[in-house]
Amino acid sequence: MSQVVEQHEEQPGLKRVMGSKLLLLFIVGDILGTGVYALTGQVAGEVGGAAWAPFLVAFVVATLTALSYLELVTKYPQAAGAALYTHKAFGIHFVTFIVAFTVMCSGITSASTASNAFAGFVNDAFDLGLDAGSGGLLAVALGFMALVAAVNFRGVGESVKANVVLTLVELSGLLLVIFVGLWAATQGNADFSRVVIFESPDDKSTFFAITAATSLAFFAMVGFEDSVNMAEECKDPVRHFPRVMLTGLGITGVIYVLVAITAVALVPVGDLTDPDKGSALTQVVAAGAPGLPFDTIFPFIGMFAVANSALINMLMASRLLYGMAKQDVLPHFFANVHPFRRTPWVSILVTTGIAFGLISYVVRANATEAGASAVSLLGGTTALLLLCVFAVVNVALLVLRRQPVEHKHFRTWLPLPILGAVACLFLAGPWARSEAQQGQYPIAGALLAVGVVLWALTWAVNRWVRHRVTSFSDVEELEEIREEGLEDADER
Repeated sequence: MSQVVEQHEEQPGLKRVMGSKLLLLFIVGDILGTGVYALTGQVAGEVGGAAWAPFLVAFVVATLTALSYLELVTKYPQAAGAALYTHKAFGIHFVTFIVAFTVMCSGITSASTASNAFAGFVNDAFDLGLDAGSGGLLAVALGFMALVAAVNFRGVGESVKANVVLTLVELSGLLLVIFVGLWAATQGNADFSRVVIFESPDDKSTFFAITAATSLAFFAMVGFEDSVNMAEECKDPVRHFPRVMLTGLGITGVIYVLVAITAVALVPVGDLTDPDKGSALTQVVAAGAPGLPFDTIFPFIGMFAVANSALINMLMASRLLYGMAKQDVLPHFFANVHPFRRTPWVSILVTTGIAFGLISYVVRANATEAGASAVSLLGGTTALLLLCVFAVVNVALLVLRRQPVEHKHFRTWLPLPILGAVACLFLAGPWARSEAQQGQYPIAGALLAVGVVLWALTWAVNRWVRHRVTSFSDVEELEEIREEGLEDADER
């Protein structure tokens, strides 16, 4: 057996602690995140009362790609997700590395932005009076990320249990909005005729206005792909993933559509899009239940929502580095597992260090109007890059159909990944973005340029320091490593 595999065999396998219930809460919590809290008003601003339509379209596109992920994760139940599938389909180190880098950046960037939002919610909830971009807000954000790293290091079991609590809290906030809408409807205070009114501020056609709004709403639907990076810590990924992922997507899709309908029925679109009147969901509750102090409760719910998003994204990013190291795409150093906690401690430290740098940038940038705009574009760039990754995953599935495996796995209908790839590429195009959102492309280009530099450095180290050609472990050896992890989990 090669030296690469011998080094991996010295490392213990990841601990399999996630059953179907924990996996469902993981997926629901990751998808819900902070998207719907922030995007409802923006989506309504693009299409008027038909704000539910972009969320519905985003749900359909996400489901198409989720079906491709389901076939791949049950066929190859290992950590690393999209990068692993890209490697198996194309076998090109450069392409695999860029996909891995892109997905990792999306997770760390999302978590870093969430940390900045968490500091803002803490400031509002406790009336600390900290100025935007201040050292106090930076300290809160960095302290929060350090806490996330500590939970991540302690173990995925503890991390997922924390996710259960955080998911239930953020879910309660959205259910409160929906129930307030139902109550207002019974009292005659809701105008559901607004939900079929289409309005575009730039006089766009219905198709392109919904397309632009869908590119916004799609950010709220991402998160399901993070779960595939936890495959090696699930008790039975082949059996659990299909039912659980589709259930999680269905739950979040229904919640998003109901929240959008409730918001438009209770509050005029002009008010929902006015930042001076507070967040869209706060206005909804104030209109439907004036006696409920939701403006006081909201910062606390927001704290839990962004905490959940940060925790899950950092879990994903660290497991992605770990999985890529096992695939021999990144240095073996990242595959080190703590002997007692059974967590990828090196990958956790590295991803947390990168997040610290991004958090410092995000918090400081928010001190100016231009900086705040850049932070907003950075969040949109995350969705843009993920759409490109989803297109690659759908194409990878078509290629991997020619490579059967011995065990049974989920299979999707062949035309669906084709439709998913086309839909994702369409939503990633400049026609699917407003003029203000076009700045996402230079940011995406800069991130990919960094990825190219890192790939070149990795290739140089392998060639001139390690004196070897950059290559991958073969599938048979990877399966042996996976089986050892399963046996170790059974013994426990």
